[in-house]
Amino acid sequence: MRAIVQDEYGPPHTLSLGEVPTPTPGADDVLIRVHAASVDYGVWHIMTGLPLVARPGFGLRRPRNRVPGMDVAGVVESVGANVTAFRPGDEVYGEATGAYAQFALARPAKLARKPANLSFTEAAAVPTSGVTALRALGQVTVGEKVLVIGAGGGVGSFATQLATAVGAHVTAVCSTAKADLVRSLGARAVIDYTREPLTGTYDLVVDIAGIRPLPLLRGLLTERGRLVVVGGEGGGRWFGGLGRMLTVRLITPFTRQRLDALIALTRTADLDTLRDLIEAGTVRPAVGRTYPLAETSTAVSDLATGNAPGKLVITID
Repeated sequence: MRAIVQDEYGPPHTLSLGEVPTPTPGADDVLIRVHAASVDYGVWHIMTGLPLVARPGFGLRRPRNRVPGMDVAGVVESVGANVTAFRPGDEVYGEATGAYAQFALARPAKLARKPANLSFTEAAAVPTSGVTALRALGQVTVGEKVLVIGAGGGVGSFATQLATAVGAHVTAVCSTAKADLVRSLGARAVIDYTREPLTGTYDLVVDIAGIRPLPLLRGLLTERGRLVVVGGEGGGRWFGGLGRMLTVRLITPFTRQRLDALIALTRTADLDTLRDLIEAGTVRPAVGRTYPLAETSTAVSDLATGNAPGKLVITID
């Protein structure tokens, strides 16, 4: 089968199109014929092997999984002997291993039936970003003031819609190029970080893949406000954004403000919740660009520069 392969850590040009054997499902696996797969920062970190402290999980000298990619949408090709939740022909979405290929393996606990009103391309944009946004918002309520930093990206576009749907007042932080997108998703106010500083006081601040100092973010909160740090960049080769996230956890017991560092794991229950919201018309994935499988390295480069709005999706013929 055709697949994107990577045999060494490095920048996007280490990703290349090749031929690999079609994976064989084990007793607890689902084999998916992939129609689309999306790009997120988790893929970028595994591609680069950074931060170095994560290498035991990624693979010490080279990527443990030669075919990258996680978020997927497609059709069940076959299932293992112990799988009862899905059967061949089911249209599914969720998280797989080696999604940048014609076929990929997944565990049933990380899959759900695809929203009926989405194309495969749209559905592939949902899993990691949608689940992360759902977890980051928690129990946000009507009238709360929410600041979404990174609102024009994958997680941010979902967070903006989800918070708006429950009646929160959302202020979106993004670049000039993404301002129209976040307004269309329901943001009542937009802060263009390229032109103006972050201001205001909020009940909840969601900081997505950011590098801003924690004192600055806490200064934007009410006395008992909530800060959720989702991922993070910067911080050097060894610890990257993990150091900042650890700091959040360490200082939380000593403040009235509620601080959290979120790493959300994809699971069926959350995918089912998102499917219900999508089929009800409450939220919809914001797909910014699509790329053929052969241009996966370009998609990852575009993600890293931050210039493309919404989610970036790889389509597989």
